[in-house]
Amino acid sequence: MGMLMQAAVFFAAAVLVVPLFRRFGLGAVLGYLAAGAAIGPFGLSLINDVTAIMHFAEFGVVLLLFIIGLELQPKRLWTLRSTVFGLGGAQVALSAAVIGIAAGFLGLSPALAVVVGFGLALSSTAFVLQTLAERDELKDRHGRAAFAILLFQDIAAIPILAVIPLLAAPDIASGDDSIIFSIVKVAAVLTAVIVGGHFLLRPILNIVAATRTRELFTATALLIVAGTALLMDSIGISMALGAFMAGVLLANSEYRHALEADIEPFKGLLLGLFFMSVGMGLNLGLLRDSFGTVALLVAGVMISKGLIIFALGRTWGLNTFSATKLGMALPQGGEFAFVIFAAAVSASVMDRSLEEILTLVVSMSMAATPIISLVYDWMTRGLVTEHQTDYDVDPVETQPIIIAGFGRFGQIV
Repeated sequence: MGMLMQAAVFFAAAVLVVPLFRRFGLGAVLGYLAAGAAIGPFGLSLINDVTAIMHFAEFGVVLLLFIIGLELQPKRLWTLRSTVFGLGGAQVALSAAVIGIAAGFLGLSPALAVVVGFGLALSSTAFVLQTLAERDELKDRHGRAAFAILLFQDIAAIPILAVIPLLAAPDIASGDDSIIFSIVKVAAVLTAVIVGGHFLLRPILNIVAATRTRELFTATALLIVAGTALLMDSIGISMALGAFMAGVLLANSEYRHALEADIEPFKGLLLGLFFMSVGMGLNLGLLRDSFGTVALLVAGVMISKGLIIFALGRTWGLNTFSATKLGMALPQGGEFAFVIFAAAVSASVMDRSLEEILTLVVSMSMAATPIISLVYDWMTRGLVTEHQTDYDVDPVETQPIIIAGFGRFGQIV
């Protein structure tokens, strides 16, 4: 099948399946997973080269990390420091510890248990934020707490990805590739990227912006992301880490919003393709043969994470209703789990069969989350669920605002 035909198959699957999933409140991410499973080798077998598609689609994750870096301004992090680093850090640490210890009892090696623990401790940023936005809950107390936790998880994914190659222990501990040498190499490259980016990126963007050629600016933005990612990859560091660093370096730049606007469409398309490639890799035969095992693992992960998040929410001052909603919003695995497990397979820390099981666990947990929320909403319908404080209530606007004109400035306003 030619490249153009493959693209048509992907577009058709997305257009047919994703709106249907959105219509029933299951979210776009699950739609992409289902579309990929339908056209993949375990479905209709329209496309079989999953590995090649996955490698290409991983650039969507790289772009996602770049945009996350753009949004992580130091001032914003400082304002949210208590919730982000306190609540978010506690959630990741406790969830990883509980899941990792359970994985150890199931017979996994310590290094593998660490990867599984941290991988499953992370929730889906794209999935949760989209779901909360659709339900108009981002401004609620549990919505703000969920955002803070997800923000920390996005930050935590970077060092996790960077450490995974160091866990491929046997031959790393010898010769020039010792752990100390690897750490020094990582530190040296990060320093070079930070220093070089600080003095080079803005002058380059100034020169390109002066040409007033929009497509050239877009190409430059993609070149910055791809170049930094490839620099990291050339020395064995995660490409996502390079993109994240490039984003952070430009977080306070006057071009931040322009960069984000230019890259967002590419990120959205490639991230959708990434989820579809993950769906293509779902071994539906394995799900059928090991349904009991997968179901038990999904239940274990979701219950343990849900209880931990509920307890932390109560500790951080949320009432019972808000803490319950918070626990029900974040118990699933996330997109970074796919990336972490794939990196672990590449580093020979995890074998392919375990990755297939864990991918099914993450996907099924994502599928179960909106269903559980819908059932909970149905059961609590009509009950007094939360006492709203002043900052939970939308202010009543007494003075209308009129925007005259709908040009570029009017649209931005």
